[in-house]
Amino acid sequence: MTDLELHLLNDYQRDFPLVPAPFGVIAGRLGVSEALVLETLAQLQERGAVSRVGAVFRPHSIGASSLAAIAVPAGELEEAARLISSYAEVNHNYEREHHYNLWFVVAATDETRVREVLAEIEHRTGCPVLHLPMIEDYHIDLGFDLVQPHEGRRTGNRRAPSRDMLRHTVATAVPQPSETALIGAVQQGLLLVSRPFAKIGESIGLSESEVIAGLAQLQDQGVIKRIGVVVRHHELGYRANAMVVWDITDDLVSALGHCIGKFDFVTLCYQRPRRLPAWRYNLFCMIHGRDRDEVLSLVAQLEEQCGLHDVPHEVLFSQRRFKQCGARYVVNGQETAYPAQLSAVSGG
Repeated sequence: MTDLELHLLNDYQRDFPLVPAPFGVIAGRLGVSEALVLETLAQLQERGAVSRVGAVFRPHSIGASSLAAIAVPAGELEEAARLISSYAEVNHNYEREHHYNLWFVVAATDETRVREVLAEIEHRTGCPVLHLPMIEDYHIDLGFDLVQPHEGRRTGNRRAPSRDMLRHTVATAVPQPSETALIGAVQQGLLLVSRPFAKIGESIGLSESEVIAGLAQLQDQGVIKRIGVVVRHHELGYRANAMVVWDITDDLVSALGHCIGKFDFVTLCYQRPRRLPAWRYNLFCMIHGRDRDEVLSLVAQLEEQCGLHDVPHEVLFSQRRFKQCGARYVVNGQETAYPAQLSAVSGG
């Protein structure tokens, strides 16, 4: 990795310049030409290290989304994965080591459409679907520090939104028509051109300044969590990842969720519902590491630091990544032939 690639991948995962020529601003900061910045990002995207450059939306701030899982017979898994990945509403689709071996995320304009997609998948695969919408968020940030190693607890006083705050956000953040058009235009990333916001504006009938102001407003409202380079962890050396699920008593789940969410090696942590008798776990977190042993050692660190030694849990390592892209909250129809992305990649 060149110094320029490292700076682009590490320093610009957030705080992307909301100015008419953002890549030119980045180029000036790094002492290179705008053309070289654009060329380097295009190469990183072609190599798979970069998913896109653009906005990451906070779950449940617009639309609706849910994690889901099915248990598929081994011989039918790839066909089921292709079917699930064909839905435009599905943005992540992974095989994991568990009886429930196929895990995916559905994001749509509303909860009704999420449930419709899940019902269709259940009908077409013949496999009962675990529907696991998020109840409370303790930490969500899929940014990866490529310079500093894991150091333990995060600094700062980040406070995850409470259930009431999440409900308030969902109830009040109803996009206006112009916002819906803007969300639809940016949800899959910016064009790698000198004036990307002008290009967006041309496609939806807004001026460049209106696009920039609209994105800034969505960011201020918390609808957009961050704008920047969205990286793919596996291609950057994080070759093992696991979803760790815990069975926490209801009176302790929030406190333990906040404890887990403070560790810098935890990229996601949230509460989801149990689905008894099939699924007993209500606290989920994601951990990425260079290999399986590192991930397991980080799980052990959570057990030690958060008092989780005797808490029932499972570690679901990712096996294959069938689809990974940005959530699409504004969808026209269904993607009928979405390619399985990097389906041979182990570790997710």
